[in-house]
Amino acid sequence: MKTKIGGKELIDKAAKLLKNDEIVAFPTETVYGLGANAFSDIAVSKIFKAKGRPQDNPLIIHIAGLKMLESVAEATPEAVQLFKLFAPGPLTLILKKSERVAKSVSPLLDTVGIRIPNHKLALELIEKSGLPLAAPSANLSSRVSATSAKHVLADFDSLIPLIIDGGECEVGIESTIIDLTKDIPVLLRPGRIKPSDLLEVLPKLRIKDTDQVLIAEAPGMKYKHYAPLVECVMAQDIKSALKAYDKALNPVIIGRKNYVNQFDGKAVISLGQSLDEAEKKYFSTLREAETKYSYIILENFEGEETLAIMNRIKKSTGGKIV
Repeated sequence: MKTKIGGKELIDKAAKLLKNDEIVAFPTETVYGLGANAFSDIAVSKIFKAKGRPQDNPLIIHIAGLKMLESVAEATPEAVQLFKLFAPGPLTLILKKSERVAKSVSPLLDTVGIRIPNHKLALELIEKSGLPLAAPSANLSSRVSATSAKHVLADFDSLIPLIIDGGECEVGIESTIIDLTKDIPVLLRPGRIKPSDLLEVLPKLRIKDTDQVLIAEAPGMKYKHYAPLVECVMAQDIKSALKAYDKALNPVIIGRKNYVNQFDGKAVISLGQSLDEAEKKYFSTLREAETKYSYIILENFEGEETLAIMNRIKKSTGGKIV
């Protein structure tokens, strides 16, 4: 099939495809999603096939607002309060799922992740179709997440019927995931919304160690994710980065501006100065680097506020530190 790509003018066509159990890529503020009717096992199965995604890796459902919540999950007071504070936005809540939700969305679980994306085209697409959309990131399984329509096209050209182009993603990393089905809510995946932001609603929040997981409780926990096509490592410090660079063939060092400025004469790519900018540019920079270099060395981001980007670095490198 020939993949169509365009903007708002394709929303009606995309909605019709979704109603007919086809899959469509669409933009969100975090990364691009590969969406399908969350009530249809036939539609959801096409996501797994297109991505090459393991069947036991659960999907997140995207909804247009609280009015749609009860159709897909249990609308607990805590969930409603968190969505009112942080949605639309990069927050996913794990809740008890509705019987209407296709089993293949989270086949091993009685729970499901729900979020309300903060992107006008995503919300318009959901509203036009009248469907909650099961949607993982729009990249081939284990590959770097897509933060632009051209990234999606690179992975899925001729594999999916349509891509809605909404420009570059504003946040650039996936949503924060909180499991509200436990006695004490659990942070399953860090993101732009930090634990300290959530304490206004959640007096207690356990931060789960995701290094060893036997059953995937949320997307991106059980399998290697966000991996570029070339070898990728994290440097423990400046000295380690220099040592790794000198040993490697066609290497590049990636990090924040003040970090990469310390490597005179070396190939470097800056992620910008602020943490927010680094998060936004992280995936697109990995995709750029893998086309020009054979060995990627990443800055070691340290600190309480860097949980989100460190999570992605650990996944991208498979935990390899030099």
